[in-house]
Amino acid sequence: MLINCHNAAFGYEGKAVVRDLSFSVKAGDYLWVIGENGSGKTTLILGILKLLSPMSGSIEFSKELNGNGIGYLSQQSVLKKDFPAGVDEVVLSGNLNNMGLRPFYSTREKARAHEAMERLGIKDLGKKCYRELSGGQQRRVLLARAFCSSQTLLVLDEPAAGLDPKITAEVYELLKTLNNETGISIIMVSHDTRNAKQYANNILHMEHGRGFFDSTAAYLGSERGKKYFGHAANKGDQQ
Repeated sequence: MLINCHNAAFGYEGKAVVRDLSFSVKAGDYLWVIGENGSGKTTLILGILKLLSPMSGSIEFSKELNGNGIGYLSQQSVLKKDFPAGVDEVVLSGNLNNMGLRPFYSTREKARAHEAMERLGIKDLGKKCYRELSGGQQRRVLLARAFCSSQTLLVLDEPAAGLDPKITAEVYELLKTLNNETGISIIMVSHDTRNAKQYANNILHMEHGRGFFDSTAAYLGSERGKKYFGHAANKGDQQ
């Protein structure tokens, strides 16, 4: 078990935003976190990233995640359009959290960056400047950087936000391939209910600060799942 969360509450200044939350993540899981804006998804992510400690209950991490074993891509992770670094530099920087005070990248870290670029299909972009890339290419670079920082767990907050449908589909296929071929676990926060049904093996539905966790099949068969996904379909599959 990579993460085991049991009846946890997370919040700020003594006020709980997320309450009685229980879910788990095993190696190879693909967990899709859904819910309306303001339902507690961002607070949950801060708890998973260990930036918030539980106010009550518990969240336990495996030894692989006790260091810096989580790769994270937030909605705000897009670098400035005029960012001057090369693609290979951006991807290599995913190793920084694991380097301590050491000033140079090791052979192993360079190999990890090379593998990440190869898996994300950007090997031929290594010497290009990040600012010269298309939006879809930039997103692949940032995913490669996240994969470089951890090959155990990726936490992705709306990684396809702002991308056109074709590029969005490519990003989701890349992530599923990573999940299948490397066994890396993925926690995806997204309003995209259509693709949640297609890719996730588990769903965590956040609603008014509480979480409802189950396998995708069981959740879709529940009254809550039918109601939520039916509502999303009426709004065009994305909220």
